Amino acid sequence: MTDRTLHCLAGALLLAVSSLAMAQYIWLDDKGVKQLSDRPPPPSVPEQRILKAPGKVTPSFNPNAEAAAEAAPESAVKRPPTLAERNADFNQRKADAAAADKKAADEARQKAEIAANCDAARKNLQALADGVRMTNYDSNGERGIMNDAERAEMAKKNQKVLAGCK
Repeated sequence: MTDRTLHCLAGALLLAVSSLAMAQYIWLDDKGVKQLSDRPPPPSVPEQRILKAPGKVTPSFNPNAEAAAEAAPESAVKRPPTLAERNADFNQRKADAAAADKKAADEARQKAEIAANCDAARKNLQALADGVRMTNYDSNGERGIMNDAERAEMAKKNQKVLAGCK
C-alpha cells in the first residue's frame, strides 16, 4: 500500500469514529439549561424536554409541534428562564443565605451572652450565700459595705436571673 492510500484510509477511519464522539442526546434540565450527552437523559426528564435523541424527530421538524403550540395558550408553554432571571434567582438565594448566616450568628451571640450572664449570677449568688463581704457604690460614687437587706435584695435579683437560665 502506498502512503497516500494509508493516509486516505486513516482519514476515513477518523471521520467515521468522530461521529461517535458527537453528543447524541440533548435535553433541558429542571433549570432550563441544555444538557449534551452521549447517554440517554435520566428517567425523570419528561419527553417534551428531550430536544434530540437517536431516532427522534427534532422539535423544529416535528409537524405536530406547530399544531400543539397553536392549541396551547402562551402562558401554558413553559419557557426556560433567561439569564437575567437565573441571575436574579441566584442573587436572591445568595441574599437569603447571607441573612440566614447573620441570623444564626446573632442567635449564637445571644446564647453566649445569656450563658455569661447566668454564670455571673451563679457566682454572685454563691458569694452572697458564703457570707463574703461585698461592697457597692452609692449614687455619689462612694464605696460602702452591703448590709443584710441589700444582700437579700441582691440575692433575689440573682435568683430572678437564674430562673431564666437552663
